[in-house]
Amino acid sequence: MRILILSDLHANYHALDAILRAAGQFDQIWCLGDVVGYGPEPNECIERLRAFDLVCLAGNHDLAVAEKLGLDDFNPDAREAVYWTRTQITYAHTNWLAALPTHTTLAAHGITLVHGSPRDAVWEYIMTPPVARACLAQMETPIGFNGHTHVPYLFGKPLYESGVIAEPLPARLTLTQGGDRWLINPGSAGQPRDEDPRAAYALLDLATLTLTHHRVQYDVAATQKLMKQAQLPSRLIRRLRFGQ
Repeated sequence: MRILILSDLHANYHALDAILRAAGQFDQIWCLGDVVGYGPEPNECIERLRAFDLVCLAGNHDLAVAEKLGLDDFNPDAREAVYWTRTQITYAHTNWLAALPTHTTLAAHGITLVHGSPRDAVWEYIMTPPVARACLAQMETPIGFNGHTHVPYLFGKPLYESGVIAEPLPARLTLTQGGDRWLINPGSAGQPRDEDPRAAYALLDLATLTLTHHRVQYDVAATQKLMKQAQLPSRLIRRLRFGQ
């Protein structure tokens, strides 16, 4: 079974379309949250994702758009994008977002899916080894996938080592389960922040637990044009060009 893993799409339909065309054949999508927010095409992205066999989580922006999360912790640009999205998204799609889980455990595969972290599925950012170590200790499965930081990264704790491996997500990785533990962020599909503007995603072969990480060019200018037409914050528009 081949799984397409993506996160932090943020209503960027051009990025999603490029990923789907580049990914080839797959059996299921695992989306780690933040389908909407920031970007200009929330309805189109939701409709496209829901056409597939889909496991989807709610991120903080999804919950905010669905009015299940307050906006006190959002910066002004993020708040403005949430307010705009609420005016554009359909009632059915709002209800769909509101019903999404914040985390899930795929026990048959020994895999946990979260948006933020195993300790705080919505808000915690896993960006440092100390945070990763605490999350790996709490995680109930050997393998976890998370989003939220918009940066593709790998944290691992080998069975016979006390420290935590911390490194950018490699192009190819085999996820052993013999006591090793892994937390993997595939990066952002729709708003990368690792100084690479290309859309990020991963593919997982469940039979071999082989993970491959990918980047694909998409029409950034087309997304920016739609954001300008929607009068979304200029900083959100500019950052797509630079992957920041």
